[in-house]
Amino acid sequence: MLKPNEIGPQAYRDAMARFAGAVHVITTDGVAGRRGTTIIATCSVSDSPPMVLACLNRENPNNELFIKNGNFALNTLAAKHEPMAVAFSGVTGASQAERFALGAWDTIETGAPTLIDAVAVFDCEIVDTKDMATHRVLFGRVTGLRIGDSVRPLLYFERGYHVL
Repeated sequence: MLKPNEIGPQAYRDAMARFAGAVHVITTDGVAGRRGTTIIATCSVSDSPPMVLACLNRENPNNELFIKNGNFALNTLAAKHEPMAVAFSGVTGASQAERFALGAWDTIETGAPTLIDAVAVFDCEIVDTKDMATHRVLFGRVTGLRIGDSVRPLLYFERGYHVL
């Protein structure tokens, strides 16, 4: 008989550190206020209708703003945006105002801030959510889209930023 594999939280995090991912800043704005944070846990769900998902840590009460506003913009970052990724991750202690001051922003459809020079922007209306363990999965119907310049993307791998 095979013994079940015991997978602890640290071993899981170490393995996930080997999972390279594109870096995004997810933003929201509305009646609950403006917020942005760095994420890599996102992907396409469907192209008809266009839909993406994004995972946010439920243990941070500030992430409730996304639900209360009912929108988010997924802003895919280029290599030049690394300082922005670091600031929006929260490790520098920068306020939301200081984070947003690092870029030029506008809106497309939902009112969520969209990074003007992002590699791509997916402006989304939240159509569903699913709580799973420590995270909440947001399902967003893409109501606005911007395709930026084809430049080198910013990636996160082995707990650091890298360029493709």
